[in-house]
Amino acid sequence: MSGDGSPLFIEQIEIGPMKNFTYVVGSRTTREVALVDPAWDIDGLLRHVEAQDFRPVAALVTHYHPDHCGGAMRGHHIEGVAELLAKHGLKVYAHREEADGLRKVTGLTESDLVRVDSGDRMAVGEIEVEFLHTPGHTPGSQCFRIRNTLVSGDTLFIQGCGRVDLPGSDPDCMYESLQRLASLPDETVLLPGHNYSDAPRATMGETKRGNFHLRVPDIETWRRFMGASPID
Repeated sequence: MSGDGSPLFIEQIEIGPMKNFTYVVGSRTTREVALVDPAWDIDGLLRHVEAQDFRPVAALVTHYHPDHCGGAMRGHHIEGVAELLAKHGLKVYAHREEADGLRKVTGLTESDLVRVDSGDRMAVGEIEVEFLHTPGHTPGSQCFRIRNTLVSGDTLFIQGCGRVDLPGSDPDCMYESLQRLASLPDETVLLPGHNYSDAPRATMGETKRGNFHLRVPDIETWRRFMGASPID
């Protein structure tokens, strides 16, 4: 991915039994990268990144569910940002409304975190990452926009969207978040949080044509749809 001579480097890595995607985002020039939703196998992830002569400088978290950031889930412990920070002195970037949940799940301290708001930006080398608050799946769910690429976590999948029947979920907020994402240019490349479809990525144009959740005409129709058909 991003092999067009651009300094931008983005790698999509399927990891763990829940078909999660972790992303490596950064600069071919400075060799600095951010790890998006690092979980499941931190040692393996670090070996893979460092074998390519990249240096992790930040962790970006879409939301606080343990399959994306580590912690206890269904009686099992999942590796994640806590194990990453034990090996690298970096910061974890989370939306301000998600940070407390992230701390509770992972055991991180406040000094480990950078709380961000929608529209904030950070640089990884010369590569700029924009944070987009997209509540619905959780109160502080966020996506990351990197040039013409959107890393969407569990807000938007190629053929669906994140569940809204969990603690902290909000169907109305999800509808508004999806409407905002649907306004992105058609050529935007969508990189979701799980490998739940036939292809691991798609353009927003392709997603808008094939994903009914982006084509619901109004909030009343959305509410009726949500009542009749829970979202996976």
